[in-house]
Amino acid sequence: MAKARVGLYEVKGSELSRTHKFCPKCGSGVFLAEHGNRRSCGRCGYAESKAPAATKATPPTPTTGKPKAPKAPAPAPAKA
Repeated sequence: MAKARVGLYEVKGSELSRTHKFCPKCGSGVFLAEHGNRRSCGRCGYAESKAPAATKATPPTPTTGKPKAPKAPAPAPAKA
């Protein structure tokens, strides 16, 4: 049964353009699904990450230079 191709193409005037990329492994005719942070092929399983949006870089937190205190050992279980 044929699947719907709604949303894969966009019509601007008399031109038809694709809104999704083709799978580089499967070739033309197989589109990559668009997810929040990646694109994936439902046929072969190929996946690629989307480029992160340009955001302001936060400066790293300064270190104090002090060594971390060792954790206290867990208490032994009580015997009845």
